[in-house]
Amino acid sequence: GAVCPAAEERKIQMLQLEHLAWRLPGGESILKGVDVHVPKGKLVVVTGPNGGGKTSLAKLVAGLETPTSGRILFDGEDITGLDITQRAQRGIAYAFQQPVRFKGVTVEELMQMAAGEQCSREELCKLLSQVGLCARDYLGREVGNGLSGGEIKRVEIATVLARKPRAAVFDEPEAGIDLWSFDKLIQVFGDRDRWPGALVLISHQRRLMEIADTIGVVCQGRLADIGPREQILPRLFGEKSGQCPWDGGND
Repeated sequence: GAVCPAAEERKIQMLQLEHLAWRLPGGESILKGVDVHVPKGKLVVVTGPNGGGKTSLAKLVAGLETPTSGRILFDGEDITGLDITQRAQRGIAYAFQQPVRFKGVTVEELMQMAAGEQCSREELCKLLSQVGLCARDYLGREVGNGLSGGEIKRVEIATVLARKPRAAVFDEPEAGIDLWSFDKLIQVFGDRDRWPGALVLISHQRRLMEIADTIGVVCQGRLADIGPREQILPRLFGEKSGQCPWDGGND
């Protein structure tokens, strides 16, 4: 018999954000009922104006903040109440816009910790070269103030790759990265074999949107638009680009 499409869809869903809302402790509403589904093996880019709620959305997925209402499902399990450590144990990786610096820890040690198993130096070198770093120069270096913003960002992406996550969320991976490294990033995120799980990028970069399967636009705390890349890109960069669909609308 024919398979019910809804049931089939439920089976392949991996990360589901259902009607997520979040307000600041002071009461200001930041997110107002956002729905995003990220199937296994798909790349979703979430974009939109600054202050629209994109980073808050990433933090809710990571477990750094708890939604005021709505829920987050991962492989059918409700993980809304789990903290960042419990989510990491389930295979969800989160990369900050401003990566954390670790004094006294070398790049090699950090990557070994992330992998959770003994990786050969050869494997670590391969991961670093994928993000545009010459491994020989970096494995022994400290993940502290000796690295530039762009370098530490790339080390963090290599660290996430080492974890082989089942879902990964990157908040503005392009921040502080030079053009040459950015080309490398496009290759890394565009290679689906490296990301068998669900991949979410928060980004303003058109070139990252061009490799997405789905683009979501978050504006004034709402999901203003979402759909296949082919459908959303022309709307974002067409005649009416720069206009938030919620501007002037009632809250």
